[in-house]
Amino acid sequence: MPRTALLVTAALLAAALPLSSAHAADDPAPTPVDRFEGEVPFASQPAEGIFTWGGDSDDPPALQLAARTDAPEGEKVLAGTYDISGYGGFTHDFAATEPAHDWSAHKGIRFWWDGQNNGKKTAFEIKDGGANGEASELWTTSFTDDFTGWKQIEIPFTDFAYRTDYQPVGGIDHVLGLTQMWGYAVTLPVGVHGQFAMDDVELYGKADQSLRASVTTDAAVYPVEEGGTAKVKLTVATTGSTPLDDPVTVTYRSEGGTADPGKDYTPVSGTLTFPAGTASGASRTVQVPTLRDKSAEAAETIPLKLTVTGAKAPAETPQVVIDAHGLPYLDAKLPVKKRVADLLSRMSLAEKAGQMTQAERGAVGEGADVTAYGLGSLLSGGGSTPTPNTAEAWAKMIDGFQLRAQATRFQIPLIYGVDAVHGHNNLVGATIMPHNIGIGATRDPQLAQKTGAVTASEVRSTGVPWVFAPCLCVTRDERWGRSYESFGEDPALVKGMETIIQGLQGRADGRDLKDDDKVLATAKHFVGDGGTEYGSSTTGTYTIDQGVTKVTRQQLEAVHLAPYQTAVDRGIGTVMPSYSSLDILGDGQGPVKMHARADMINGVLKGRMGFDGFVISDWNAIDQLPGDYKAHVDTSVNAGVDMMMVPYSYKEFTATLVDEVKAGRVSEKRIDDAVSRILTQKFRLGLFEKPYADTSGAGQIGSAAHRAVARQAAAESQVLLKNSGGVLPLNKNQKVYVAGSNADDLGNQTGGWTVTWQGASGTHTQGTTILAGMRKDGDVTYSKDASAPTTGYDVGVVVVGETPYAEGVGDVGNGHDLQLSAADKAAVDKVCAAMKCAVLIVSGRPQLIGDRLGDIDALVASWLPGTEGDGVADVLYGKRPFTGQLPVTWPKSEAQLPINVGDTAYDPQFPYGWGLTTLTKVPGGGLTTLKALGVAATAAQRAGADQAGRALVTKARLIVQQQTGDGITAAFAKPFADADHLSLTGRYGAAVAELISAYRAS
Repeated sequence: MPRTALLVTAALLAAALPLSSAHAADDPAPTPVDRFEGEVPFASQPAEGIFTWGGDSDDPPALQLAARTDAPEGEKVLAGTYDISGYGGFTHDFAATEPAHDWSAHKGIRFWWDGQNNGKKTAFEIKDGGANGEASELWTTSFTDDFTGWKQIEIPFTDFAYRTDYQPVGGIDHVLGLTQMWGYAVTLPVGVHGQFAMDDVELYGKADQSLRASVTTDAAVYPVEEGGTAKVKLTVATTGSTPLDDPVTVTYRSEGGTADPGKDYTPVSGTLTFPAGTASGASRTVQVPTLRDKSAEAAETIPLKLTVTGAKAPAETPQVVIDAHGLPYLDAKLPVKKRVADLLSRMSLAEKAGQMTQAERGAVGEGADVTAYGLGSLLSGGGSTPTPNTAEAWAKMIDGFQLRAQATRFQIPLIYGVDAVHGHNNLVGATIMPHNIGIGATRDPQLAQKTGAVTASEVRSTGVPWVFAPCLCVTRDERWGRSYESFGEDPALVKGMETIIQGLQGRADGRDLKDDDKVLATAKHFVGDGGTEYGSSTTGTYTIDQGVTKVTRQQLEAVHLAPYQTAVDRGIGTVMPSYSSLDILGDGQGPVKMHARADMINGVLKGRMGFDGFVISDWNAIDQLPGDYKAHVDTSVNAGVDMMMVPYSYKEFTATLVDEVKAGRVSEKRIDDAVSRILTQKFRLGLFEKPYADTSGAGQIGSAAHRAVARQAAAESQVLLKNSGGVLPLNKNQKVYVAGSNADDLGNQTGGWTVTWQGASGTHTQGTTILAGMRKDGDVTYSKDASAPTTGYDVGVVVVGETPYAEGVGDVGNGHDLQLSAADKAAVDKVCAAMKCAVLIVSGRPQLIGDRLGDIDALVASWLPGTEGDGVADVLYGKRPFTGQLPVTWPKSEAQLPINVGDTAYDPQFPYGWGLTTLTKVPGGGLTTLKALGVAATAAQRAGADQAGRALVTKARLIVQQQTGDGITAAFAKPFADADHLSLTGRYGAAVAELISAYRAS
């Protein structure tokens, strides 16, 4: 409706309303928000309007203003259909150019809903404060569609809770003020094909103080050492921060719990009064003294029951907790094994099940279920962050969850995990490294370790002790949307880069895990995730991710299992199985989901390899197993999975696991093994002694020193594929014309798993784009689409490639291909036709460029270099030489895929290991020099002089590359690629011999 309609008199409104909207005599007249008669258009900010949104192109619902004879009000209703796989819904935002609305005089908001009786919950949120509807604070609640036909849904404002999983501006004041409101939004159910109709959204009822005022406590849990005094702070606050109109009284009494009054604590009771006129934010304190005795005890609880008059009471009863004391497992001087055995002997089956359970932070709200279910772990999925998304907020959030664990009987701390796959990538402002494919291109194990150390430092300083990294997948088909998470296609290369584990964890014996700059690492995804067959996925529209890996046992051992033995030898703390299925040819089992493969998890990983850490499932992965939910639990636990990532079904999992143990389908011995493994890592991390965040290193997050490591990694990851006429490096005196979609886009440069799961184009964190880096070094003009005049320039640099994606969603055939976009092709064509040009491909995998290769003077595989575009500029302008090598084979066509080093038929655009250099002194020589290098390399190999051996192979490789130029043939490519594999496995003499074969074929 027009905004002026909100100003009509109460009498006119009352006359217009149907009987169902009648109100009490002293209530204000209902205030219409939406009548859906066409007064509010389908439009978005800054105009007032209704608009849809969703997780992908299929998720936004289809809306219309439909005429209905049974409309509760007027002639039309808002009707729609939906089929949502991710998330989707619609919003009504008020105009950003007009003042916000004041809803504070009303009790709540209501609307008519045409029930479908589908039993699903629909989320309803309102938008409070901020600059406009898309920069406001979100408050949410929900209702259940368990009825048929029209029903008026009334929601008091007191039912709305601050949204913890997403806030567009990171939250404002965490207070529902109601004086500056910007509209509402509806989130529709996921996983059903449904329809809905809605009508007559309005504000109703009269707000009174008991609805506008609330009493809160400063915490939900108050741990105190035996004999100490807990101090519970009570605060009164009002909507709009106005003083109290009437008195508020709080009657308190210590009652119930597991502690004994008079023996463990001194009972307290009384009444506190906040008189009329008390300022919002005023506080009072209740003290609960505890008593000391001489016995060793588990933790004991003292609930402080509160009865509030004149205001809304706290959502929870605060719990005073007398800390566990005197028990052997609490003694840090004892060996970890003895501490684990003591604690395990005291735990109930339910407590053990809780330790085996990991929930998503967004599912547990403020964390009461951490206590109620004795949860062992929480995680942040991709993009699941506190608000605001700062290091301080991360630490505060995780400390709050750890505080909940202190209210459990044995005060077993949580282990909190995040997907820090290229830095602390969920945190805005963190140092973002190149994705693993770029790290593989560096061929620099020491640098890989440094990147891990920077990541660990930044992650641990926000209170997170555990990362779901590194990915040890051996990518065998670059149509896979996770290709960039792999170090490369050669298991020898993956093994070589596993120095990152020491960067993350420290020494292999685990002694450094307790340090404030180390984290527990996870080897994933066990086993064969990089080998899935194209077209084998059965997950939604995915084409290859979560599919089937078909291999012989020999291929499994040589390619996919090999990196895991290295990880175990390096002391990896946890391992995550793959979503994918494994089909070992000839064993008669066919494809079996990895979460069900006891032969691989119990037999190979824990048995033969000797892995002593714990196995964590992937996100809801057990739901993909055959059978009912009981079978999912039995199969995965018995297969050797120790902790289940069950983000939103943790209650069902814990209950089912307990039942299955009692039924004898899962043995208590198996449970004890799983829990022992989990507790061992918690003790090693020092969490029992220091459960809360040590933020002393937080000042180093995104620091110059950390970014210097990322800058070096970005520089070393650049692979120079072609360099005709020595176009690169650039000269700072040259006039450079820069174009292309990825020259000045930090989001495209950082890729998926950056701030959000799938990543996004644009600027969403702090960093330097490639263009910004270049501008520091030279005379640069930028035209993204190459529409600016191209005359008068010495050289062009066109930065093209992919936009962000992550697992599955990024699979080729699922809306993606390996071709440059039409705009990128046009930019390349225009610039390269006008001047000498260098093309940089910013992507997670090779792009098909062969049809334009003849027109391009220099070609660079830039991969996904992270936040430090300066590193790319460093090699472009010669501050550092190009030294990177291809970690995967660069194909000529998609029809060649999969193509990998070692294949019998091997005719790529550029072979595995290829990488030109801009070193000032490029090695020279011919066949005689190569033969001499071969003799020296063989001698180095026999002497165990690895560094010398690798240097000799590198020299030979550079000679051979210089000789062949652009004439890469199949006869050249195969021995050239094989040489790099041989060098990585320490066979330096044989590597030079293969390079000699390549030289002769060139």
